Amino acid sequence: TLLASSADAPPIVDIEDAMVDDSLLKDRIQKLDKLRGFTKYKRRGDRYRSAQKRVQDWDEISLRQTKAQLQVQAARCIDCGIPFCQSDVDGCPIGNVIPKWNELVYRDQWREAFNRLMATNNFPEFTGRVCPAPCEGACVAGISEKPVSIKSIEAAIIDHAWAMGWMAPSPPARRSGRSVAIVGSGPAGLAAADQLNSAGHRVTVFEREDRIGGLLTYGIPNMKLDKRLVERRVDKMRQEGVAFVTGAHIGVTHSAKSLAADHDAVLLATGATWPRDLPIEGRQLEGIHFAMEYLTANTRALLKRSNKKDTPVDTSISAAGRRVIVIGGGDTGNDCIGTAVRHGAASVVNFELLPQPPRQRAQDNPWPQYPRVFRV
Repeated sequence: TLLASSADAPPIVDIEDAMVDDSLLKDRIQKLDKLRGFTKYKRRGDRYRSAQKRVQDWDEISLRQTKAQLQVQAARCIDCGIPFCQSDVDGCPIGNVIPKWNELVYRDQWREAFNRLMATNNFPEFTGRVCPAPCEGACVAGISEKPVSIKSIEAAIIDHAWAMGWMAPSPPARRSGRSVAIVGSGPAGLAAADQLNSAGHRVTVFEREDRIGGLLTYGIPNMKLDKRLVERRVDKMRQEGVAFVTGAHIGVTHSAKSLAADHDAVLLATGATWPRDLPIEGRQLEGIHFAMEYLTANTRALLKRSNKKDTPVDTSISAAGRRVIVIGGGDTGNDCIGTAVRHGAASVVNFELLPQPPRQRAQDNPWPQYPRVFRV
């Protein structure tokens, strides 16, 4: 295995749920009130593992719900008429038809829910874990109640599909005779490769790093996105006919002219590792690193160690015993905080340019806008 799993204590659950076994819960499903579910049933999101335990390892931080629990959550999805959750303005940027697969999960039709999800989303096992879920912020039920646990249901559908063997490789029936070179193997590059390969084109993905995945592999820490999931999906794409070339630095190891000459089209899907510098006093001092430099070094060392090479975490950028300052309070800054804590930093302080957001929506941040609230 890539990373060893740690044993965790059972998650803390509500007292009424703790007294219901799975068979009774299934019986309850038959009596679910879909019409008034959003008022009758409380929202349940994926629980976090114990903080004391999860900071000691690099395993994913969330605990998943059972199918029966998720059916209750799907029953909270209402017949809202205009589903803002799937709007590409304030809701899902890729247009997932969320109410449809919520309805199918509620009816225990998981194969149909999987087919509906895959019609609009190339990689739900990634988005179901790391997407900020603007769909939930735009959920109509969220106007008066808490929104539907859309992200949890999405992750559960694709995880169940992998477990059931529905994600077997499916190469295109015929080839178009055209070829495409894609520079960059992050989420954009991989999604483009998946779409173009499905259309029958020959696709070759060129990646500068030693592993495929880009931001998914080296930019997002393992506790948010297990790298086994990325490797599993890349392996599937490879079996479907997509070619991958690592160590390909365009302009250094491969010329842009040769890519254009050898392919019918070239797609550029790069840029996630390009940092924004701060030209301030003291910037040249030692111990100051860009986020992607820090996160990449940590994940690379972690992957080597998990492959039985006994490589310790890169001590040149280790936060162990150090007083750490993280500049920037977004997702990447949060990833650096979590990584520094797991390194054993003496202290971690986060500097953010903007004021601390409120814990509830402000008046100038109404539904269905993405809720700008305090989350860390």
